[in-house]
Amino acid sequence: MGNKRTVEIDMCSGSIIPKMLLFTIPLMASSILQLLFNAADLVAVGKFGGATGSLQQAAVSSTGSLVNLIINLFLGLSVGVNVVVARFYGAQDPDGIRETVHTSMLISLIGGVIVTVFGFFMAEPLLVLMKTAPDVLPLAVLYLKIYFLGMPFCMVYNFGSAILRAIGDTRRPLIFLFIAGIINVIMNLVTVVAFGMGVAGVAIATTASQIVSSVLVVICLMRENSDVRFYPRLMRIHADKFGMILKVGLPAGLQSTLFSLSNVIIQSGVNSFGSAAIVAGNGDASNIEGFVYAAMNSFYHAAITFTSQNFGAKQYKRINKILVCSLLLVVATGLIFGLSAAFFGEQLLGIYSNSPDDIAAGVIRMSIICPTYFLCGMMDVMVGMMRGIGCSVVPMIVSLCGACGFRIVWIYTAFAANHTQNCLYMSYPLSWFLTFSVHLICYFIVKKRIESRIRAQEGRIPENF
Repeated sequence: MGNKRTVEIDMCSGSIIPKMLLFTIPLMASSILQLLFNAADLVAVGKFGGATGSLQQAAVSSTGSLVNLIINLFLGLSVGVNVVVARFYGAQDPDGIRETVHTSMLISLIGGVIVTVFGFFMAEPLLVLMKTAPDVLPLAVLYLKIYFLGMPFCMVYNFGSAILRAIGDTRRPLIFLFIAGIINVIMNLVTVVAFGMGVAGVAIATTASQIVSSVLVVICLMRENSDVRFYPRLMRIHADKFGMILKVGLPAGLQSTLFSLSNVIIQSGVNSFGSAAIVAGNGDASNIEGFVYAAMNSFYHAAITFTSQNFGAKQYKRINKILVCSLLLVVATGLIFGLSAAFFGEQLLGIYSNSPDDIAAGVIRMSIICPTYFLCGMMDVMVGMMRGIGCSVVPMIVSLCGACGFRIVWIYTAFAANHTQNCLYMSYPLSWFLTFSVHLICYFIVKKRIESRIRAQEGRIPENF
């Protein structure tokens, strides 16, 4: 193994909470910076879009769930990369690390090209299927077509940062995103404010920032003085490592896609109100909630990485401790950020829009979702724990039934009978609580089965697993 440096974290010994915070705080900041790209886009068109600012804002905000639906399958593979690299790192297997790194970087390029082609040509029919308002549709299509041109760079960055995250390095990806964020803001000022390009301008700005972040992460990996060092000439698909990545990453990607599908259906419910103000307000509120989710989601990644490293190092007794620490931290984070967002909802929404109608519509959503958002964090932590011990199919199935299935049924029953924003948004906290409860039960069942498998393979009972 290469020499450990200050950017790496030893997750297999010592106190868990301090190291988890050291891991999550830069990751939290990185996720928030990534969301600031979208926030900058919405603010730019909302504040400087002129008479059609609200319409342009609705066009940008209405595409988020569709973008996630299309790209999440491949981004799920980056979760597989994170798990596999972390497991080889914990097991001190340099060959396994190197082969996984070069397999994953090639996958990121191939996946990026596939997403670009599919997204570019399917943007309009999918937006029509989502019942996007006719006056919003042309602008939304234009935004998406430009946005999807940057997908290869987006994939390379996400896979590269997953590799770094697997060894505990969450600080350098933060620096790269900070630089890319500055580029994004500058480009928004030039394209939207100076040249009045509207949604096309913010799409170009986002793509430019993705190019910058991907180039920086590739340079970082090429200069890395450890086993995760990247050599472009060595890129190839190692079948066994690709299989390991798929085993965890494909169910993870399918789960994310299924969640996005349920959100697309909810977005269709929002669109069914036929009001640009409700669509824009929903998008603004969703963007603000994204900051709360980003803070909590860092503990999902911590649960995956800490569990994977300890599983690879056969430090089984630490895994239950990781579960308790992750849940405590995610609940505290969700309550602090969520309640703060709900309390300052009007002021935060005012950053995005000058329209009282947009703000009023956004407040309705935030008052329901933000105070209960910690349930979503708990649900995600349970998923991360199971993926960390190598089980990815079970959480996918549970999420399909508990969250996605529930929301779809809710839309066509409760919401159909009570066509209000309040009824629509209640599907979120109810689905989070239901899915977390089932995940918790499944975790202990899966853990017991893995314990039996290890006992059979090694002829011993794993300590405190």
